[in-house]
Amino acid sequence: MNSRMILSIAMVIGGFSLLMLTTCSAGRKQVDNSTVGKVDLGRYAGSWYELVRKPHFFEKGMSHVKATYTLLPNGKIEVLNEGMKKGRWKQIKGSARTTDIDGQLKVTFFLFPGEYNIMELGPNYEYAVVGGSNGNYLWILSRTPSLSPDLLDAIYSRLEKRGYDLSDLIVVEQ
Repeated sequence: MNSRMILSIAMVIGGFSLLMLTTCSAGRKQVDNSTVGKVDLGRYAGSWYELVRKPHFFEKGMSHVKATYTLLPNGKIEVLNEGMKKGRWKQIKGSARTTDIDGQLKVTFFLFPGEYNIMELGPNYEYAVVGGSNGNYLWILSRTPSLSPDLLDAIYSRLEKRGYDLSDLIVVEQ
C-alpha cells in the first residue's frame, strides 16, 4: 500500500473512533428517541431524500443526499447513501439489521454499527424522522424532495418536546 492510501484508511478509522467515543460518552444529551413501534420494512424499503439533519463530520458539506434501503434475501438490509460534495457524486454502502426493539435498526458502515431509531413515520410512509442513540444524530427523510412547511413545523414541535436541540439543524439542498 502506498502512504496516501494508509493515511486515508487511518483517517477513516480515526474519524469513526471519534464518532464512537462521542456517541458513547457519559455526557450524552438526554432526549426521547423512542421508536414508532412496528415498522413494515417492505414499505420502508426504497429511496428517501434527506431533507434535514444535525451536523456531523461524515456528511459535512453534502447536498442532494439520498438513502436507499433494499431488503436482502438473508434478512439484512442494504443501505446506499449518496450525495454531492464539492461538485462530485459520493456514495457509500452499508448494511442494517433489525434489533429486539420494534422500529430500531443497527446500521453499519465500515464495521461501525450505529443506532437508527425510527421515531416518526407518516401514515403512508411518506416521511420518517430518525434519531441515533442520543440527541446528536437526527434526520428528517421524505419520499419526495420536500415536505410542506406546516408538516415540518409540526415535526419540529414534536422534536422539541422530545428534548432535541434544533438550533443547529441543516436544511439539505435537494
